Amino acid sequence: MGAARYGGGVSTEGTASITVAVVDDQSMVREGFSALLGAQKDMRVVGSAADGIDAVDLVRRTDPDVLLMDIRMPRMNGLDATRAVLGMPGERHPRIIMLTTFDADEYVFSALQAGASGFLLKDATAEELAGAVRVVADGDALLSPSITRKVIGDYASRPASRPDPTVLSPLTERELEVMRLVAGGRSNSEIAGELFLGEQTVKTHVSRILAKLGLRDRTQIVVTAYESGLVAVGQ
Repeated sequence: MGAARYGGGVSTEGTASITVAVVDDQSMVREGFSALLGAQKDMRVVGSAADGIDAVDLVRRTDPDVLLMDIRMPRMNGLDATRAVLGMPGERHPRIIMLTTFDADEYVFSALQAGASGFLLKDATAEELAGAVRVVADGDALLSPSITRKVIGDYASRPASRPDPTVLSPLTERELEVMRLVAGGRSNSEIAGELFLGEQTVKTHVSRILAKLGLRDRTQIVVTAYESGLVAVGQ
């Protein structure tokens, strides 16, 4: 396990604090991403796998902080592997970044529901790759406006189900306001400007929303906002 689970950055001893595993059925992707991440001073690659079944075993053996997971793989795909990994016993699990070849991937909504912390295109630069790992290791999520729009579109295309607003009962009115804006793809700084709040105050509200609703990150805030009826498709 990494020296500081979800902590990101470099420890005071200068040792790597973010452990990473790479799962993809293409050897070039596995080797390329592993090399790029292994060159980062604050990261250590603990292993790689070529399919979902081996990915689950890899997580059991190495307990990485961040797992880069391809969606389409033989034997067990990335969605099923994500569910299996996050369903393992224990309270702490790796943050999972789904790897895809295009940002309009049809499995976006399902992957977020399964617990993925976001998406990364396979043609990402070394800087984007390392930045993505640091973001999710720090407990945040990779949820760009384009991905948010895709989540909304996928949700709109699904059979209508009865919203359950009672799941939001622990939240204050201000927290509901913040949740609506997060679901609209706003960043913390944008929310701060719109609500005339300090950015740190917005971060505190987001943290309280996550804690009160038992959610992992902003991706799950978006999904819950639509499933609860707080935000309607087309708003």
